[in-house]
Amino acid sequence: MNTDIKSVTVVGTGIIGASWTCLFLAHGLDVVATDIREGAENELELAVERCWPSLPDAVLERKKRGTLSFTADLTAACRGTGFVQENAIERVEEKIDLMRQIDAATSPGVVIASSSSAISVTDMQSACAHPERVVLGHPLNPPHLVPLVEVVGGAGTGETALRSAEHFYQDLGKTTIRLEKEIYGHVANRLQAAIFREAIHILESGVASAEDIDRAVTDGPGLRWALMGPLLTYRLAGGDRGMQGFWDMFTPMQDKLWRELGTPLLDQDLQQRVTAAVERAYDKVPLEGLVRKRDAGLRCILAMRRPERHL
Repeated sequence: MNTDIKSVTVVGTGIIGASWTCLFLAHGLDVVATDIREGAENELELAVERCWPSLPDAVLERKKRGTLSFTADLTAACRGTGFVQENAIERVEEKIDLMRQIDAATSPGVVIASSSSAISVTDMQSACAHPERVVLGHPLNPPHLVPLVEVVGGAGTGETALRSAEHFYQDLGKTTIRLEKEIYGHVANRLQAAIFREAIHILESGVASAEDIDRAVTDGPGLRWALMGPLLTYRLAGGDRGMQGFWDMFTPMQDKLWRELGTPLLDQDLQQRVTAAVERAYDKVPLEGLVRKRDAGLRCILAMRRPERHL
């Protein structure tokens, strides 16, 4: 680990915050967690114990575990910390005020990273006295398993903070990508949203069931995506001529597909219909069982990818 960082403050201990906490502890970092929700401390302790066995083998082999403490006092939680990972409310005005409080309570030079899925860093740092150290450190759920962290700064963020955040996450075994500019939803969520939108369009059109739409991904392109992204996938599809070969062979098909992709209206009626279809498909297995199955599968994929991260 970066020897300059010995402790981390986790602000917000829901699903994402608890998963981050598990990962930080497993790398020997001391964690001070804070949340204002009643019962949050007990929920966090249970969540960490639940996540711990599913950590990647490479992490468990370290046989490390930092100390975990909890306080509802945000100022106390930030005092003396080496890094802040914020995972709280996803409403702009509340986030701005929360980041202002964290900034005021944290020693100068300490990076303040947000897990926000969509809120602009420029907005989040707008009330901070030290906006230069506020960055986005957006993980994919669950962060204790999925390697990706998206890093980007706002208008007031300094390069030093961005590099420090990247090094910190990389020392945790994470894969970081640097966004050159802010965009709503960042990169991974936008890619997921595009697939999700078309999945709903196909479901609404009566083309396939919820289960078969999911299987079309997990037993099809999802297998390739565990090894390579969509751009490399299509480059290989072009054979010896690479990407240009793909365009020469498939441009008409892609053009027709792009023009026919669905644009469903995300209104209340559609949400209810999709909810009913998905719950019918998966209500036979309790949520906890689905999570365990997901985490076990992710561990297997990570173990397989360990010698060589990607193609």
